[in-house]
Amino acid sequence: MINYNKALEIIKHEIEKLTLHIEEVDIYESFNRILAEDVIADVDLPPFDNSAVDGYAIKYSDRKEWKIIGEISAGNFSAFNLTENDAVMITTGSKLPANADTVIPVEDVEVKGDLLKLQPNAFIKKGMNIRTQGNDLRKNEIAVHRFTKIDAKTIAVLASCGKDKVKVFSKLKAAILATGDELIPINEKPEGDKLRLSNIYSLYAAIKEMNHTVINLGFTKDDKEIITQKVKAALEMDINLFITTGGVSVGRYDFLKEVFEEQGVKEKFWKVNIKPGKPIYFGVYEKDDKRILVFGLPGNPVSSLVNFYVFIKPAIDFIFKQNKIESINATLQNDLKKKDGKRHFSRGILFEEDGEWKVTSEFSQSSGNIVEMSRANCLIEIVEDRVNPKRGEKVKCILI
Repeated sequence: MINYNKALEIIKHEIEKLTLHIEEVDIYESFNRILAEDVIADVDLPPFDNSAVDGYAIKYSDRKEWKIIGEISAGNFSAFNLTENDAVMITTGSKLPANADTVIPVEDVEVKGDLLKLQPNAFIKKGMNIRTQGNDLRKNEIAVHRFTKIDAKTIAVLASCGKDKVKVFSKLKAAILATGDELIPINEKPEGDKLRLSNIYSLYAAIKEMNHTVINLGFTKDDKEIITQKVKAALEMDINLFITTGGVSVGRYDFLKEVFEEQGVKEKFWKVNIKPGKPIYFGVYEKDDKRILVFGLPGNPVSSLVNFYVFIKPAIDFIFKQNKIESINATLQNDLKKKDGKRHFSRGILFEEDGEWKVTSEFSQSSGNIVEMSRANCLIEIVEDRVNPKRGEKVKCILI
């Protein structure tokens, strides 16, 4: 059994060996994708000197009065040769006349006919309220860097650079399979010792939330022959990740670890010193030019999802050079029980109060309580050598 940090490093080491493919998509389809190229500005941004406010463009002097000789609105430029006596009404974003060097906001002036007067309490400074050409970005400079996750703000820059088509990394492909005699479809009512299948749905959503492709292989009974057929079929698919839940512990009917080995999956580790989710399995399947990362997650719904958040998600983020696990240090609002030497990932509710981050964790922390998991918005990470954190102490909270 290895510790959490070592396990995560092993996964990162293996996932960065995956080949990332590139495709070109329409800018409308690029949202939430990872940029696969440096986007270069093909023009200066802004492409011309323009007004930052609605106001009056002048050639700076010590004057307090000017004659209004015309107007310029956005997209409707007119050339004016201003003297120090002249002013031109101008709207926000409009191109400045060639010799204008200052814009006075409308709220700082009085207008009577074609006479413009500065308000008594207003002042002007040469160069005020002007956005100069290339101030944001110069032509041929990098506008958006490779490995940027494209959001609404990024798309605005891509559009300004004329990128109607965008090169992005292809989505990873994952297949998920659940095992367990106790499982039944969600459209059936559980009786006796049966449980509705939930892991497939939570993992499916978690992968989709990261905007990758997922194939639902459903669930199977704890029958080694059937499991072997399912695993063999999955390893023949065009996928990058194969994720299973259940069947990786030490029970009589936990066949997956054995099946993985028989099908040529090379084990990298089995069991990690964490709670919940200790019996996680990780291996790699390689054949010809195929490479699949294999994750055997515990069958308990909470353990399965926690494993995804603390192992699979950060590994995927790593290969696409995204930020590390988002976390916040918060003040604990209740005592936590932790007497062992494992790294705990306890469910918590993180909130801000009076400018301070706080977290409460008044849950049972049962690895089967999916209702508690649904109400949590963070995992409280308690390292191996820390015991029984007390109310008022600071703890690290991983956002989920």
